[in-house]
Amino acid sequence: MRLLGVFAQTEPILLYGSRVVVRTPRGQEVGTVRCEATPEMIAKLDSGFVEDRIVRVMTETDEAEYQRLRKREQNNFARCKEIIQEMGIVMELVRVERILGGERIIIYYTADGRVDFRELVKVLTGEFQVRIEMRQISVRERIKLLSNIGDCGREICCAHFLHEMPTISIKMAKLQRVTLDPSKISGHCGRLKCCLRYEHDRYLEEQKKCQTTDSSLGE
Repeated sequence: MRLLGVFAQTEPILLYGSRVVVRTPRGQEVGTVRCEATPEMIAKLDSGFVEDRIVRVMTETDEAEYQRLRKREQNNFARCKEIIQEMGIVMELVRVERILGGERIIIYYTADGRVDFRELVKVLTGEFQVRIEMRQISVRERIKLLSNIGDCGREICCAHFLHEMPTISIKMAKLQRVTLDPSKISGHCGRLKCCLRYEHDRYLEEQKKCQTTDSSLGE
């Protein structure tokens, strides 16, 4: 899910974009260095894996293993989907993720309400012979996980840099006087576009200025 976190390191200074192997509560994973963990940047994070660490800079062996797991995920996804259909469980499989260290497989899915997947976990554990972790995600998170290109021609914000989903309402669209056509103001997830939030505060400021000016003229 492209989690952001704070990681301790023993390596020399790492540059932006460096690929590294990190230790998280899920096991060993591949990570990308975004920036130095300054107090200012840490303050912007709601939470972080502050006790976790960078194990090493990614090696050719790590990269080969990572690519091998990505290929296995495709086959695992197809098999997992077959099992879900055979068991008649009402849920949409989104992605099957294999952790680099091989400790577990994470199954991402969407569903209306809660799903009793206890029997499914038993079957999948026997099928793949690793620990299975089920994670129900929202419609927005589904799009974030799959990653797409937005109408602007760039990677969608939630998959690129947003680490939390902003609150968005139709009032924001009305204030900015954009079209209220759902096909124009909705993202791939079917919800209002996140970018409606970016200029909202500025519009509120300008609205207050106009109201203040009108009051002054009235006096």
